[in-house]
Amino acid sequence: MVIVVVAIYIVRLFSLQVLSDKYKSSADNNAFLNKTIYPSRGVIYDRNSNLLVYNQPSYDITVVMSEVSNLDTLDFCESLGISKEYFDKRMAYVKNQRYNPGYSRYTKQIFLSQLTIEEFALFQEKMYRYRGFSAQRKTFRLYEYPVAAHLLGDLGEVSRNEINSDPYYSQGDYIGKQGVEKQYEVYLRGEKGNEIFLKDAHGRIQEKYLDGAKDINAISGKDLTLGIDINLQMLGERLLSNKIGAIVAIEPSTGEVLCMVSSPSYNPLELVGRHRGEHHDSLSKKWSKPLFNRAIMGIYPPGSTFKTTQALIFLQENIVTTKTVFPCTGGFVVGRLKVGCHEHSSPVDLISSIATSCNSYFCWGYYRMIGAEKYKSPQEALTIWKDYMVDMGFGYTLGIDLPGEKRGMIPNADYYDKIYSGRWNGLTTISNAIGQGEVTLTPLQMANLVATIANRGYFITPHVVKSIQDYNIDTLYAYNRRVDIDSINYEYVVEGMRLSVVNGTCRAANTSDYEVCGKTGTAQNRGKDHSAFIGFAPKDNPKIAIAVYVENGGFGATFGVPIGALMMEQYINGFLSDASILKANDIQNRIIHYDEEER
Repeated sequence: MVIVVVAIYIVRLFSLQVLSDKYKSSADNNAFLNKTIYPSRGVIYDRNSNLLVYNQPSYDITVVMSEVSNLDTLDFCESLGISKEYFDKRMAYVKNQRYNPGYSRYTKQIFLSQLTIEEFALFQEKMYRYRGFSAQRKTFRLYEYPVAAHLLGDLGEVSRNEINSDPYYSQGDYIGKQGVEKQYEVYLRGEKGNEIFLKDAHGRIQEKYLDGAKDINAISGKDLTLGIDINLQMLGERLLSNKIGAIVAIEPSTGEVLCMVSSPSYNPLELVGRHRGEHHDSLSKKWSKPLFNRAIMGIYPPGSTFKTTQALIFLQENIVTTKTVFPCTGGFVVGRLKVGCHEHSSPVDLISSIATSCNSYFCWGYYRMIGAEKYKSPQEALTIWKDYMVDMGFGYTLGIDLPGEKRGMIPNADYYDKIYSGRWNGLTTISNAIGQGEVTLTPLQMANLVATIANRGYFITPHVVKSIQDYNIDTLYAYNRRVDIDSINYEYVVEGMRLSVVNGTCRAANTSDYEVCGKTGTAQNRGKDHSAFIGFAPKDNPKIAIAVYVENGGFGATFGVPIGALMMEQYINGFLSDASILKANDIQNRIIHYDEEER
């Protein structure tokens, strides 16, 4: 028995002294003070090297509860500019393990975060009076322009789940919560450093351990350059003032996003500092949903902009040729089914049907495809149709470098089989032909569609970040995704879009400075129709492809076309003419009133 007891003691002592570092850590904590050095977060520029996001020093006030004694609470509150009630509330929060699971009265806890230099200055003079309280230097983000909030994103304090999932973070750290700040967090955050100080028996700091030989320097985060043109972004947000909608512009040759506007929006400075939570809560309660990024999350019927995709499929599948004509005497009529159309010449060929946005032509083409004898059944025909849609980038997320992208909806044969018990045909699903019914896209997908047309059949995954400091981003995005449709068929669609600008529904976008190609969309809605436009310019060697979507904006020519035209002019010329400035002012001042049903 003695031998057994001795053996147990030996095993336990070995475990405590050799295998476990619990007591060693405790001893180290008594002898050493480890001070985290926070790195400077990477700054963000636009494509023209304009500074968008930068850092400013801030300070977190921390507290070790076991060390607090003889605190003059009123003087403490006055130094920080807070009330006694707020002090009591914060202290209760810090001690509450339900809200602060990592609480220990012997370790540092965040009492107040993100004080500015000015706020901290008064407190620093008196800090020696407040035993148990200290300051930790950090930084917070500042924004040079009051725009692009959805795209840039913001920082917030890490949650318990984020701490558990990444050992880099500890309580009180900040992390990207939305937009670029979240998507590129690992590049922007840098690497923390560490300083080690010796403490005496009373816990007072004496000197650096080994004269700093064991210290680790912080490494700054990587700077980002975005594809965004900040002047284009500001114009887009101005044009969507008092409206709900989105604008997305892409450089076709690179896939770089030139602007991404979601309206309504907010000033990114609203979500900076210790009042971030209050402002976020206030924004989240607004009926217009200013926190919602409609550019990548909004799911809309594309309306007549979708006819470009139908033309490509019909040509590729030999359902029509450029010489095929269909009648349009007020619309598409088969039996008791009628899809109306506006007044224009009849019959109409493919290129003219794009220019005039003829509903009848595309309904006839779709009806002919789903019922074509070359396919075994409507299910097979629709599956082929759907596969082309997916190939073009619809029905699934494109993979843009932003969190929260939605996929939209492209219905398949199984979907209709479930609804109609297998008894359906081209007439049953005819709304697909004109971008209505079950078909929905995001504004990003619409912009990518027109970029693909501008490139005559391929696209590069749209991306916001143009370059990362000391990193080759080409490995992420520099590859073409070619659509399985002949380039010549894209040329025919381009010709139709050019004719639409010269003598069709997009005439308001025509200019003598460069050749614009465009397509309007008027998407039906329970309330007033949505106004849409896709276009690119110049026709050859295009520099910009754009999609505009204005909820309840009426005809595509009402808001979509003029907004798209101004945006292209700004980007290609670098400025707006005097006449265009007047047009921009007019659009900015035109308010769309949304009734309760539309809300």
